[in-house]
Amino acid sequence: MCGICGEIRFDGAQPSPLVQARMMDAIAPRGPDGSGLVIHGNAALGHRRLSIIDLSEKARQPMVDAELGLTIAFNGCIYNYPELRKDLEAKGYRFFSHGDTEVILKAWHAWGTECVKRFHGMFAFVIHERDSGRVVMARDRFGIKPLYFARTGKSMRFASFLPALLKSGDIDTSINKTALHHYMTFHAVVPPPHTMVNGIQKLPPATIRVIERDGREEDTLYWSPPYERDPSMAKLSSQDWRDLVLDALRTAVKRRMVADVPVGVLLSGGVDSSMIVGLLAEMGQKNLMTFSVGFEAANGEKGDEFVYSDLVAKHFGTDHHQIFVPSERLMGALPGVFEAMSEPMVSYDNAGFYLLSQEVSKHIRVVQSGQGADEVFGGYHWYPPLADSKDVAADYAKVFFDRSHEKLGQHLNPDWMTDEDVSFNYVANHLRGPHADTPVDAALRLDSQVMLVDDPVKRVDNMTMAWGLEARVPFLDHELVELAAKIPPEEKLREGGKGVLKDAARLVVPSEVIDRKKGYFPVPQLKYVDGPYLDMVRDALTSKAANERGLFREDYLQQLFDSPADHITPLRGSELWQVGLLEMWLQTHGV
Repeated sequence: MCGICGEIRFDGAQPSPLVQARMMDAIAPRGPDGSGLVIHGNAALGHRRLSIIDLSEKARQPMVDAELGLTIAFNGCIYNYPELRKDLEAKGYRFFSHGDTEVILKAWHAWGTECVKRFHGMFAFVIHERDSGRVVMARDRFGIKPLYFARTGKSMRFASFLPALLKSGDIDTSINKTALHHYMTFHAVVPPPHTMVNGIQKLPPATIRVIERDGREEDTLYWSPPYERDPSMAKLSSQDWRDLVLDALRTAVKRRMVADVPVGVLLSGGVDSSMIVGLLAEMGQKNLMTFSVGFEAANGEKGDEFVYSDLVAKHFGTDHHQIFVPSERLMGALPGVFEAMSEPMVSYDNAGFYLLSQEVSKHIRVVQSGQGADEVFGGYHWYPPLADSKDVAADYAKVFFDRSHEKLGQHLNPDWMTDEDVSFNYVANHLRGPHADTPVDAALRLDSQVMLVDDPVKRVDNMTMAWGLEARVPFLDHELVELAAKIPPEEKLREGGKGVLKDAARLVVPSEVIDRKKGYFPVPQLKYVDGPYLDMVRDALTSKAANERGLFREDYLQQLFDSPADHITPLRGSELWQVGLLEMWLQTHGV
């Protein structure tokens, strides 16, 4: 787990070491254990290292394989690298290190673009071929590892962290209207290739891109599972599905223990993270470190779920760490939270993950986390209403979108509106695509392949890596997800959602954790923007920079300032926090 950056020139010039240095500084928190820079011909590759697998200098990056003429900068972890190494050794490849980075290099040389289909893991990597000048960029199936890029004249720069590209200079920092529409409508989800900055894009997940020396490029989408029933599994019972899910999750959790350092768990006390703890205990894991965070209550809403995380920790005898964050510490942390965001992310639990990661990183370098279970197994409240939908796009928008295109026209100034309803059109095209048997299948596919990538997964990566902490997500094991995509929706929607997963959980964790109201990562002070939080948001939205930018209508902002608690989105988010966070992110990163 690390941070990567670099530049590819298409005009014969050598990349600037000064530009690389600026980007390397920006990604330094992602890799506190070392740094490296290789400039060769038309390419520069930079790397900041967080040592997890093969802690020796032989595994330092960028890694150069002089025999094959390949250089790589890699962020992530390939969990099945020992098996792949054996396959490659059988083909005659010789290794000089013991980790997963060199396996990627040899795999590219042996199998070309097909190599990514063999990888179990999370990854973003860039490979430069010495002799051809060709460059290869790839991102894992769920975009767990980020990869941003910017085209500047005759070059392409890339980085794990969008602000690193901003710091490289010569970037078009104007606001992307399509991204703004998505942010304000699609609950802050901005699908690739867009970002809020016109001059910066992101590589889509499950994509491998080959860039020739002259700049020509070709993308290959290498993974897109069908959300359809498999006729050979038609007679499976609920118990059969339960057992298949439990076996697949066992494998996923076990895979993510591959490390040369201890691995802990972020324990919220919900079903998902509790199952991870239970399965690790079942495997005989001793002295497992677990971590939970809680906040002060606000407006009568509780700010922690310690009663459940404590129950799980006691049941399995973990080395548990309970972290309580008073309001004054939350307020003081927010500038760091904004700085750690690659893109503006409206969810309140960004602050929770940021402060939790700060504490966890004092004890451990790798954790497993429960993100993804709701999107994969149907845990959210908006899935059941879609079961009988006759218009899945319209019905999905009713339950998920923050506002309609028409309402957005009353909130944004006219210059910032798009002519078309770009968010609805994007979502409708995805939902109405082939290979989804039912409206619920279509929604689960959209959420797992789009929403999950640019909301929950992104915020966990950003906030953990701000403190040099690696987070692994077993519910996004691609084989587990392929299995889940075949499960009939009614098996997932049972028991208020995640029925089949809860069936599996009953064999692993205490029933008190399962038979309770679904919880979220509560940060009530940010949901009910008041007191110093209201002052902070108002100051940002009435600042000179905000007035010159002129994104929002003044009458709309005044309504929000007058009564923040009266303007809550369908997904229980604060409209004032949404618009304020965007402006604070733009100002933090000099956009």
